[in-house]
Amino acid sequence: MDVVLIDIANDPLVKLYGAYRTCYTPKTPREVWEDIASQAVSREKIAQFVEERLKTGHVSPLEQVVFWFGISGVSRALSHQFVRHRIGISFEQQSQRYVRFTGKNEERLEFVMPESWKDAGREAMFENLMAEITRVYREAVAAGIPAEDARFVLPNAAPTNFQIMVNFAELLHIGDLRLCTRAQWEIRSMVARMRSELMKKVPELAKYMQPKCGEKRMGYCDEEMKAYEACPLSNSRPHKLQVMEVFKRVRSESNKPMRDLEESDFRAAEAFRESGAKA
Repeated sequence: MDVVLIDIANDPLVKLYGAYRTCYTPKTPREVWEDIASQAVSREKIAQFVEERLKTGHVSPLEQVVFWFGISGVSRALSHQFVRHRIGISFEQQSQRYVRFTGKNEERLEFVMPESWKDAGREAMFENLMAEITRVYREAVAAGIPAEDARFVLPNAAPTNFQIMVNFAELLHIGDLRLCTRAQWEIRSMVARMRSELMKKVPELAKYMQPKCGEKRMGYCDEEMKAYEACPLSNSRPHKLQVMEVFKRVRSESNKPMRDLEESDFRAAEAFRESGAKA
C-alpha cells in the first residue's frame, strides 16, 4: 500500500480562517483578506481562531479546503467500502476494463492477502487460488475475451489505485468511521496513512482527523456496548450510555432545569469526558 498527499489547497489553515472570519465579522471578505495579506493577524491567532470555531461544531467552512491523495496497492475489497463516501469527495480509480493485468510475477497476478489467512495457516490455499485465477484470466485475454469481460474472474483481493480529491469536512467524516477499531484493518491503515501525510503539511488541521470517539471529535463511543467493551480504547474513552448516566446524575443532583444549570454543575461530566480525551 502506498499513500501520498499530492497537493493541498493553498494554505488551508488561512483559507479556513477567511471563511470563518467572514461569518463572524462586519468586515467584507475583501477587508478580511486584506488583514490576512498585511499580516495584521498572526499565524498563532489564525490557528487559535480556527480551533475555537471548530469546537462549536461549525463545519461548513471545512468544505472550502481541499486535498488530493494518490493511493495504490489497496484491494478491491477496500475500494468497495471507500467509494461509499459520496459527498465532498471525488474518485478516479484504475479501470479493470481498459487495463490488462499481467502482474510482475510470472506465476500469478498481484493481490492483497490479509494477515488472518497467514495466521490461520491458509496462506498456501490462498496463493494457489490466486494462481488459478491468474491462469484463467490470462488465458481468457489471450483467447480474445475483452479485458472488461475477463475481469469477471478477478477477486476482491485484486489491487487497485486511486487519485482522490476530498474536502476537509468529508475527510474528518472518513476518519470518524475508518479510524475506529471496528473498521477493517486495510481501510483503517489507509486512512491512518492519509492522516500521517496530512500531519507533515498541516498538523494544525491533521490533529482533528481522529476516530469519532477522539477528544477532538465526539469524545465518546456510540457503537453498541458489546463492541465498545471489546475495543482496546474502552479504558480511556467513555461510552455514550456512561455519558448519559453522568448527565442524568448531575441534572438530578442539581435539581434545576437545564437552562439554569451553572458551569460547576457539569464538572463531573466534563472530568469524565476529559479522562477519555487524554488517551
